[in-house]
Amino acid sequence: MLDALTPAEWHALTLSLRVSIWATLVSLPLGILTAHALARWDFRGKQVLNGLVHLPLILPPVVTGYLLLLTFGRRGYVGQLLDQWFGIVFAFHWTGAALAAGVMAFPLMVRAIRMAIEAVDTRLEDAAATLGAARPWVFLTVTLPLILPGILAGAILAFAKAMGEFGATITFVSNIPGQTQTLPSAIYAYLQVPGGDVQAFRLVIVAIVVAMAALWLSEWVSRAVARRIAG
Repeated sequence: MLDALTPAEWHALTLSLRVSIWATLVSLPLGILTAHALARWDFRGKQVLNGLVHLPLILPPVVTGYLLLLTFGRRGYVGQLLDQWFGIVFAFHWTGAALAAGVMAFPLMVRAIRMAIEAVDTRLEDAAATLGAARPWVFLTVTLPLILPGILAGAILAFAKAMGEFGATITFVSNIPGQTQTLPSAIYAYLQVPGGDVQAFRLVIVAIVVAMAALWLSEWVSRAVARRIAG
């Protein structure tokens, strides 16, 4: 199947993997911090933060992409500063695809990690704190090892969501072959031309294989980590 892919299709596949990996890795630390804050901290505006985190799940992806374009585009408030000060460009660039994918996948990541944190017995954390351990050290030595399966599950969910992201990505970075055309965008492009059904179906099979491989890997790693923690 992979041998039959054209160079353009190979680029769409590798770009999707690149975008998904970067979106997952960059958002993971923030996802852990946000999940811990929502699960353990009491502060003013907690419900507002929870709403903002889950907003991409409620809004149409096109709206999310448009908001990203207004914010991180070359003329956006943040995008203009990043371009002038650091030379970082998001709009119509593969980094923008990673940003859009990360934003859309972030709620799933936070939800999985938050559920794992809430499942940890707080008495274990309190016991470590009463022995003199600082809260950050309690999290690193007690909480973090116990929630590793949840972190892995959240990361895999985010990766899978990023691989399939289409609406926000195509709105924010367009569908430029060889630059911003991811696997879903390539499938959409093939479906718009006569006779493109064969190429689209081939990429659909590739997408299914990648998704199943990610699912199998997540199950294997989660079980391995759970056995190690139990041991």
